[in-house]
Amino acid sequence: MKKYNVGVIGATGMVGQRFMTLLDNHPWFDVKVLAASPRSAGKKYSEAVGAKWCMDVEIPESMKDIVVMDATADIETIASQVDFVFCAVDMKKDEIRALEEKYAKAECPVVSNNSAHRHTADVPMIIPEINPQHLDIIPAQRERLGTKRGFIAVKSNCSLQSYLPAMAVVNEKYPIDHALVTTYQAISGAGKTFETWPEMVDNLIPYIGGEEEKSELEPLRIWGHVDMEEGVVVRAEEPKITCQCLRVPVLNGHTAAAFVKFRKKPTKEQLIETQTKLEQTLNVFGVNAKVTSISRGPAVTRFEITPELGVKVSKIVNLADDIKLNLAAADIRIEAPIPGKAAIGIEVPNKESSPVYFRDLLE
Repeated sequence: MKKYNVGVIGATGMVGQRFMTLLDNHPWFDVKVLAASPRSAGKKYSEAVGAKWCMDVEIPESMKDIVVMDATADIETIASQVDFVFCAVDMKKDEIRALEEKYAKAECPVVSNNSAHRHTADVPMIIPEINPQHLDIIPAQRERLGTKRGFIAVKSNCSLQSYLPAMAVVNEKYPIDHALVTTYQAISGAGKTFETWPEMVDNLIPYIGGEEEKSELEPLRIWGHVDMEEGVVVRAEEPKITCQCLRVPVLNGHTAAAFVKFRKKPTKEQLIETQTKLEQTLNVFGVNAKVTSISRGPAVTRFEITPELGVKVSKIVNLADDIKLNLAAADIRIEAPIPGKAAIGIEVPNKESSPVYFRDLLE
């Protein structure tokens, strides 16, 4: 398998250091170039990063002695030595946009960790499991930049990656009307450690500037579509997302809690259809029973079954796999008998789950 020669732009910062650990002995990539600010240029990487190294592993041996280049002055030289670069610079957004375009125009593709180009219309923001088809926009971007090989692609906000792939799978089959998301973001996302930010120990910050807007808009761009005629990625209009972002006293790793409401709940007709199939399935196997009550929950619906006298409970329990097959259900649960009732409960997953709101519990 071919290995690609890569460079890391912004190699001495927190994200750059993370790239070092991820790329060490990578099966696809060989790190050939490291670049940073002019004050680091000309030094060996181990000297340039020095005491700022804050990963929980040592600097990779293969990278310690690489001489750091100037990220802004050595673009042509860097481009000539690599197949593409990862970009993780810490600069103002307009400066990042300009720098990344310079690399692209030097025919050096850029895969960026920065947010500067996330809403540039012809720059794909990729989560490979969700929207690899957005790479189709690259020819339009190359035409704008006047390049044959160079382009820019970006990754999403890091906290999105903890929940958006799962939400995307659910949204395909059960369209989401709106989502309420809370993210609990580690201090490494702010480029900090507990040594450099001791006040975060046993602390929590209930607001991260600009993060909520990113978390509400970026999923819609990822779920959008490519308009080849216009040469842009068109943002999706749905689902509606409301997000709250908190900084928590965790060094690495973001967490998210996502609550979703689907566009459609199971109709009365769907419940009756399931009831009929359930009774028919039992009858086929010689169990005469009727559904006497239906209780719909947010994730499952319980059908209360009252069997005729003389029907053994074990006979119904032993039909679990046959019931699951005939209902085309992912799984079922049989409660036999329901405590305090002369009935058996059969719980069937709903086709679409519904959220339970705190307000509903109070009311």
